[in-house]
Amino acid sequence: MTHPYRRPTAVCARTAWRFPGTMLQAGMSAAHSVLAPALIAVALCAMPVDAHAQQRAARAPDMAAFDRYVAKAVGDWNVPGLAIAVVKNDSLVFAKGYGVIEKGKPARVDEHTRFAIGSTTKAMTVTALAMLADEGKLSFDDKVIDHLPDFRLRDAWVTRELTIRDLLTHRTGLPGTDLLWLFDSYPTNEIFRRMQYVEPESSFRSHWEYQNVMYALAGAIVEQASGMKWADFVRTRIFEPLGMNETIPLVSELPGKPNVAVPHAMADDSVQVVSIRTTDPIAPAGSVWSSVHDMSIWMRFVLDSGRVGDRRLVKPETFREIVAPEMRAPMDEYPALSLSRPHFFSYALGWFVQDYDGETVWMHTGSIDGMCAIIGLLPGQRMGVYILENLDHAELRHALMYRAFDMFEGNPPRDWSADVHKLFADRAARANAARARRDSSLARDTKPTLPLAKYAGTYTDSTYGNVEIALSGNALTFRFVRGDAQPLEHLEYDVFRAKAKTTIEPDPVVTFTLDGSGGVTALRAFGVEFGKRKQGTGDRKQ
Repeated sequence: MTHPYRRPTAVCARTAWRFPGTMLQAGMSAAHSVLAPALIAVALCAMPVDAHAQQRAARAPDMAAFDRYVAKAVGDWNVPGLAIAVVKNDSLVFAKGYGVIEKGKPARVDEHTRFAIGSTTKAMTVTALAMLADEGKLSFDDKVIDHLPDFRLRDAWVTRELTIRDLLTHRTGLPGTDLLWLFDSYPTNEIFRRMQYVEPESSFRSHWEYQNVMYALAGAIVEQASGMKWADFVRTRIFEPLGMNETIPLVSELPGKPNVAVPHAMADDSVQVVSIRTTDPIAPAGSVWSSVHDMSIWMRFVLDSGRVGDRRLVKPETFREIVAPEMRAPMDEYPALSLSRPHFFSYALGWFVQDYDGETVWMHTGSIDGMCAIIGLLPGQRMGVYILENLDHAELRHALMYRAFDMFEGNPPRDWSADVHKLFADRAARANAARARRDSSLARDTKPTLPLAKYAGTYTDSTYGNVEIALSGNALTFRFVRGDAQPLEHLEYDVFRAKAKTTIEPDPVVTFTLDGSGGVTALRAFGVEFGKRKQGTGDRKQ
């Protein structure tokens, strides 16, 4: 049976999109408008010009050469550990680990090593919703408040009109609100409550803006519609039927599990171990840990349009809706797109959709402190690649995805690792130079306007909560919600910079606003203004 997303190999099918009917029909009679496309297609089919088919036939994938390429690239990028799996049709054709679980220790990564898969979790949450849609328990176009009646956004009209589809396509108009969970700041229900104070960044449904909390909200709808916790649903309804026995839905379930990768990040040009950050408060957006062995099963399930063996978990028409492009996404979301040069880049439901070398691509990345992932699927070829790394934002993942695509497309080998490495090295050099210019322009010989004790106090934002500025000896410290206190380094005038404890956390610049009469009214950090609370007002909950 022809796979519903497999591109036919005949030239007529491959090239028909270049001759849309509206162009051919211009100035033609009705008869000509019907016959001309067919005649052109027949003529094209008679011509031996299916270059891609010839390329694929001439260049069968050389998995041994691919193995050597990956091994060298892992060393070139200084990645401690990496695992990769490649699938074709219904088969796992390559799966291997490279490097070590933790720098300085002997345990090796293999295809069963668990890593954080980050935001590639989102497609699993979408699949859970699709299954519930097939059962008649919800629709992607249901209003969110019909399932979660207490949920509120700042705008009453948007609150009323917000649909599940809006959550899944990042088109709510809200900016990213990761500060609500990034420092283990608030539990999930409190995160949802605070969304009513978030100022929109754009008008509703007009702009794509990545929003993790909205996926957490989608997971809450899974719970409401199914009567099961999100973690239990994906475990029993997805992982178990697929046989994904090495996959766990929550970071809190990780302790005691064997063969778990340790996260790393670059610091002062060296690789250092960093702590595992929990994503459980927004679990449906990115809390799953898995291995490339299990994710190879997931890839085959997706490439078979939601079917495992003879059992269909998602109806064909529902699956088609999942991967149908919904919102145009910005090309600068992934710098590697400047090298692959797609003609379009969009977002479906939990998937980016783009083209590469005439093929449709479904892909997504996942990134969380010290770990990163990528999934790339060529549905027309029923081919997929999944990569996990234990180094923060190691963009080798993009290079290996395109290298694998080329291998199965029969394209001439391109050194994607070298090209992507140069791309990101150049970007880093420009960013470092810009930071050096900013630092050199600071008025370092200035002093704070006020005595340091005047800056101390509690500063509050209705969305994100409290920042505590304290005087410790002859210096100030900065503490956000439940995070650790960080020393403040004076930059110039009333501008300071907090020094994070780890290389993975940001060093926020803190700018104080004075009232002109010897006091401080506010500070700005993380792009958010926090107003200073007057003494004796208590802890205001908004």
